[in-house]
Amino acid sequence: MDENQNKDTVSEEKQGFVGELLDWLEAFVFAEFIVLLIFSFIFRSVVVDGTSMLPTLENEQQLILVHFNYTPKRGDIIVANCRGLNKTIIKRCIGVEGDTVVIDYADNSVTVNGEKLDEPYLGEPMRMSDLFDTSYQISATAFEYHVPEGTIFALGDNRNGSNDSRSASVGFISTDDVLGKAFFRFSPLDKFGKLS
Repeated sequence: MDENQNKDTVSEEKQGFVGELLDWLEAFVFAEFIVLLIFSFIFRSVVVDGTSMLPTLENEQQLILVHFNYTPKRGDIIVANCRGLNKTIIKRCIGVEGDTVVIDYADNSVTVNGEKLDEPYLGEPMRMSDLFDTSYQISATAFEYHVPEGTIFALGDNRNGSNDSRSASVGFISTDDVLGKAFFRFSPLDKFGKLS
């Protein structure tokens, strides 16, 4: 093999390597673009701040939200901007527009449209608080909320340590302020999995 043929072979090998490297780089950039699109338009990640959702969610756990074309439903764990507190909150949607929610602290019950909720996620019996908006109080131990159009009624799973729709500072949450549904916990790894 003469010297020119040897140079041509080395040159072809370099071009093959560079071409393959460029193909990998292009694939990587494309994959990053797709991930960015997915997380911009379909999913978001959030970090739990506080203990209002204990025992379901713990402080600093990381969650993935679905927000594309999402409409809140009863039982969903939602993330919303709270105008009254000027921060983002994580709560459970208990009632949607048109629902009547009654909370009776005497028998530790929450009913929606006359049906008592089964709430296995609660850690302890509910207690009344001075933070509650008393304009909804219907007896010494019960409150009744009629959920207005375009809003939801949301509570923390840690009912005795949650500032939620029962207080005037949160109240009913506009569906426009709901950022999405928390559906998956990805950190810490020992709690990794889908949320119910």
